[in-house]
Amino acid sequence: MLKIVGIALVATFLALIVKEQKPNFAFLLIVFTGCAIFLFLADKIYEVITMIEKIAINANVNMVYLETILKIIGIAYIAEFASQITKDAGQGAIASKIELAGKVLILAMAIPILTVIIETIIKLIPS
Repeated sequence: MLKIVGIALVATFLALIVKEQKPNFAFLLIVFTGCAIFLFLADKIYEVITMIEKIAINANVNMVYLETILKIIGIAYIAEFASQITKDAGQGAIASKIELAGKVLILAMAIPILTVIIETIIKLIPS
């Protein structure tokens, strides 16, 4: 975490200095820093996904549902990341559209899981 904070603070100070002369370069620096932090976290993300898959296999969970949930989580993180970058560029309207698109895609992907949950509840209710 200290490495990430260090990189972020250095990039922030550099962006503030560069922003006065070259605002485009400052923005590119911030985007590059965000991507670098994400790539730094890629190994940790892989470890978490692997651990969740092992737990799901041990619990005999249908892997289709787990894959769907992981995709939903991925969409949420990607939409948030893109939205924040777009807001940093001063394009709040586009950022809100990215967030809306992420929410709609998440809802669409969750329909099969919601269907199974509703069917299970219906089966548990006595006739």
